[in-house]
Amino acid sequence: MPAGGFVLLEGKDYPGNLTPFVTVACVVAAMGGLSFGYDIGSSGGVTSMPPFLKKFFPGVYRKLLEHTSTDHYCKFNSQKLTMFISSLYLAAFLASMVASYITRKLGRRLSMLLGGMLFGSGAIINAAAKDVAMLIIGRILLGFGVGFSNQSVPLYLSEMAPYKYRGALNMGFQLSITIGILVANVLNYFFAKVSYWGWRLSLGGAMVPALIITVGSLLLPDTPNSLIERGKHEEAIAKLKRIRGIDNVEEEYNDLIAAGETSKLVEHPWRNLLQRKYRPHLTMAIAIPFFQQLTEINMIIFFAPLLFETIGFGSDASLMSAVITGAVNVVGTLVSIGVVDRWGRRILFLEGGIQMSICQIAVAIFIGVQFGVSGEGGNLPKWYAIVVVIFFCIYVAAFAWSWGPLGWLVPSEIFPLEIRSAAQSLNVSVNMIFTFAMAQVFLIMLCHLKFGLFLFFAFFVVMMTIFVYFFLPETRGVPIEEMAIVWKNHPFWGRFFAATNDLPPNANIEMENTTKNERFCSNCLAAFAKELP
Repeated sequence: MPAGGFVLLEGKDYPGNLTPFVTVACVVAAMGGLSFGYDIGSSGGVTSMPPFLKKFFPGVYRKLLEHTSTDHYCKFNSQKLTMFISSLYLAAFLASMVASYITRKLGRRLSMLLGGMLFGSGAIINAAAKDVAMLIIGRILLGFGVGFSNQSVPLYLSEMAPYKYRGALNMGFQLSITIGILVANVLNYFFAKVSYWGWRLSLGGAMVPALIITVGSLLLPDTPNSLIERGKHEEAIAKLKRIRGIDNVEEEYNDLIAAGETSKLVEHPWRNLLQRKYRPHLTMAIAIPFFQQLTEINMIIFFAPLLFETIGFGSDASLMSAVITGAVNVVGTLVSIGVVDRWGRRILFLEGGIQMSICQIAVAIFIGVQFGVSGEGGNLPKWYAIVVVIFFCIYVAAFAWSWGPLGWLVPSEIFPLEIRSAAQSLNVSVNMIFTFAMAQVFLIMLCHLKFGLFLFFAFFVVMMTIFVYFFLPETRGVPIEEMAIVWKNHPFWGRFFAATNDLPPNANIEMENTTKNERFCSNCLAAFAKELP
């Protein structure tokens, strides 16, 4: 049930097919997520390799050698270690701001190309690192690459895909992230057995996804939206005919032209984001990535080997547990790809939120019973450790078919063309700055909050599930150029639009019958909106 009790029953039905050309282009573009995913997996894995810790973080290495009475919650607490992890995300935050201009003025492909080249440079420096400073420089270059790729790839996928298949094709980006994480986890497991330089192989392996997106961006076509935005109309209509597989594309082309003309009138897209009519878009560009990080997923992926070792697994066992959760992540994303364009976005958001909160509470109980607040509980019994891993897997699966892919899909499809690059950059920037913040404080919070850390995040998962229920409308099956009708007919966000006659022509919006309780909630939201400036 969409928020406020309404549903988009019928809109424009642009003709066209899911052509092999589009499918291949989207698959190649989605590979931009491999670099991001590989880094998440590899950086977390090498931090559990003793040779890596001994060379760069000797303080942490010494704690590992201490007696098992060491506080399990605090033995990995190191600011140098967290800076190694989090520096990438601060760099990605800065790069995404620059990427907005390049993506809008020079096209999506160039932004992807720069992302691949920068990421590859960072991988080389990290593999050859001699000290922590060299590691950080490499991580910063990796972050620049992630910032460019994460800003441009979701936009490219949403604009290339036919609207009926937009969800599944756009989620290819998240799928490639999960595959990158899984590949990195598997390689970490084997590279950890390669004497003292296995960590170099793990970090240097990031060159492979960098090469894929670099070469791929040179072969990809540009999107019709981007071509129109840059005034290349004849090339745009030819490209549109090719990607839709038909000649009758006038209706969609005319709508793209109208959106492009509107975009040209916007000289300062960042400033325009503050306009009242873009309040819903601004809210979602901030709230969705903010909440996505408060699911705690990146911290679990980053520190999965450390976390499993913290709760009593051996070094090899912790790496293998990370491989298992990585595989679950891939399978969960495939499930989401299969159902997102049939079931919609909201149902996945809501179900995933409920499942994640239950798992976090369960993990908090299990860890609390074993280690208490002192953190001195010895290693976990085998059966106990298996139960913890099962709950982690159920949690990861819930994220993988909800907030993981949808956190990238929904923001990339809701923005009108005139603010799309700026809004997507804001979305990526918020994501990266909060990823940086969480990476900086996660080990500190684990040391001080103990098992309560999982309850802390469970609270926010409940809050964001409530937010989605009331404020996020369903966007399944709505062409990007007509997305305004979703917001203008929402009982809360509709108050921020001047008039309903601004709806795109031929859009048929009907109100679905709702229960008394749903109507009451909608009326409450509308009344609250009237009080806003």
